[in-house]
Amino acid sequence: MGNSTTSIGRIISVSVGWMLWVILGAAAFDFGAQEIPLFNEMDVSISSPSPSVSGLFVLGDSSVDCGANTLFYPLLHRTLSLLPCNGSDASLLPQLLAARMGFKNMSTFYLQNGTIREMVSGIIFGSAQATIMNLPSSQTHQSLNQQLRQAFETLQLLHLQLGPHDAQRIIESSIFYLSFGKEDYLNHNFSNLNRYTAQQFAHILVDQMTVAIKNLYNANGRKFICMGVLPLGCAPRTMWERQSMDYMTNYDTIYCIEDVNQLVLEYNKLLEQRITDLNRELTNVQITFCDVYEGIMQIIINPESYGFEDAKSACCGNGWRGGRVGCESMKMACPMESSHVWWDFYNPTHAVNSLLADSAWSGHPFPNLCRPMSVQDLASSSP
Repeated sequence: MGNSTTSIGRIISVSVGWMLWVILGAAAFDFGAQEIPLFNEMDVSISSPSPSVSGLFVLGDSSVDCGANTLFYPLLHRTLSLLPCNGSDASLLPQLLAARMGFKNMSTFYLQNGTIREMVSGIIFGSAQATIMNLPSSQTHQSLNQQLRQAFETLQLLHLQLGPHDAQRIIESSIFYLSFGKEDYLNHNFSNLNRYTAQQFAHILVDQMTVAIKNLYNANGRKFICMGVLPLGCAPRTMWERQSMDYMTNYDTIYCIEDVNQLVLEYNKLLEQRITDLNRELTNVQITFCDVYEGIMQIIINPESYGFEDAKSACCGNGWRGGRVGCESMKMACPMESSHVWWDFYNPTHAVNSLLADSAWSGHPFPNLCRPMSVQDLASSSP
């Protein structure tokens, strides 16, 4: 009963915060910044911890959000996992990279207080279970298009409050972080892609990602990080589902379902190629692709070399490999989270994300994780 009360209280808090943001935002549009002290330009110093990066704007799915930015997530979560990020958004890759840029305690769209200072330093628009494609279930979270609308509203507020010159300078020197695709494959249950071939489905997703990048570019975005999808074929839930359907195969010695990983690789390969094309096509743009799939696979292939003991089972979950029931309570978690590659059904542990963040930033321990440049190089480059 205590957990239900806490969840409902969090939902009410998020909803009230969002309603206040809408009211105050609308007031700013109607009456101007001088009548709304919340948006007072005098309150903001247009500077950033990283000299060449004004802010970090994050769009994505559960790889960037633990549910705090997803209204009613505790009641509507699909995977029965209330703690997809070890209970902390700070364990996720974009937040770890933000800390390396000097940004701490980034605000989510629904929990921000609406100040210019928050908007200038960046906002997390990402939503757990968010998809690239608009699906009937998208009423419970923000799809790619919905997050883009929220991002454009935020950029418009910057223009209104700071003026076109300062707003453009901030937007051009900010980084836009996009991490999508994972939930699209989960929603289609991998092998249930009856309407499309693997190539057709990947093309549909990458085409929409390309349009999103171009729209942000037209809004003066010049620096982008695009994340690939992790190896979902190795995730505990994927393994449990396949094992429960196929009793003739001994899955105890198998680390990954290759046909599922091939679907993910089709998307990653096409997305990276499209990013290469966009870097040539668009003027003064810098887009880097980060291959989290390859990084996690290196850990899974040789976990002991990176300090991990278990590359198969979820730290928090029940059933074979922790894939039958999701992480509903911290009491279900293993004693040593840092020894596991997987935290729950589909999410890596903080320890894995830390290695990926180090590699994305500086190329160690996984060289060229981000291509054609590291996140550190992207952050230090001039727009």
